[in-house]
Amino acid sequence: MTIKDIARESGYSVGTVSRALNNSPGVSEKAQKRIMEVVEKHHFRLNSNARHLKKQSKDGVAIIIKGTQNMLFAAVVEQLQGLIKRNAHACTIYYIDEYENEVEQAIQICRERHPEGILFLGSNLNYFKQRFHEVEVPCVLVTNSGAGLNFDNLSSVTTNDREAAHYVIEHLLSMGHSHIGILGGNMELSHAAYSRYEGCKIAFEENGIAFDKERQYEAANFSIADGYQAMERLLNKMPEMTAVFAVSDVMAIGAIRAIQDRGLRVPEDISVVGFDGIDIGRYMNPRLTTIRQHRESIALKSVEILLNRLDEEAPAVHEVEPFHLVPGESVCKH
Repeated sequence: MTIKDIARESGYSVGTVSRALNNSPGVSEKAQKRIMEVVEKHHFRLNSNARHLKKQSKDGVAIIIKGTQNMLFAAVVEQLQGLIKRNAHACTIYYIDEYENEVEQAIQICRERHPEGILFLGSNLNYFKQRFHEVEVPCVLVTNSGAGLNFDNLSSVTTNDREAAHYVIEHLLSMGHSHIGILGGNMELSHAAYSRYEGCKIAFEENGIAFDKERQYEAANFSIADGYQAMERLLNKMPEMTAVFAVSDVMAIGAIRAIQDRGLRVPEDISVVGFDGIDIGRYMNPRLTTIRQHRESIALKSVEILLNRLDEEAPAVHEVEPFHLVPGESVCKH
């Protein structure tokens, strides 16, 4: 009698049976009762040595993070780790550069470490289109959407980046700003950066305002230092600017410093809006106005989706979490 035999007779997946036998959380009372009925019927005893070897041969849940400067990812990872461990799974974190291919990294991890599943923070969807079919374990994109990729083993939990960026531009326009600069990510490498750029462009078009990408847009990595340097370039190109939207809070922090180093004031001379809602923004001077992503809910749903796939063989799902504008002190009327 094996775990597979118990799964077949009880009507539950191998993952659910394994969790029930190990007294792990997340198994319903009904499932636990039925599984134990089958176990007692056949006098099944779990081989503790085999169980130990199996756990040792697995890398648990792998988390692949693109970039080391993104404070939102740091906060989300902390949530993910706690949730995964509370559900009796191991967790291994892999940091890669913002320009690296996360799918190639996943393929290598699968070959060498045999993870149960993978969570991706930061993703270039073009890499997924090219080689994700080689990854066979359940995966979840965290803070990005995989809905259009149509992989059976790829789920996602994200904020609507396009809609949120559109909302920011509408907000700045309503405050009287028409000369608005954008600090964005590398759109060829980041789907989130592209979606946020699209949201900005659509908002300008809908309001009949011409948008000159060459003058009004500067690309940067998601870091304070890159935000600072990109803001310096934007100030040189667009001296009439009265507001700037940075597509991440870390960029916005760098931008504020660059503005102040030019002898300008935030928000009296230039208003600044960020994106993410990281904690440090609340303690800055001026306090940062930003789009808040609900990282606790994003983390919780990401782990729930992955564990449901592991334990119940649930289908891939794509969730969109709400966002909201958190007013601070870095924006004023023009």
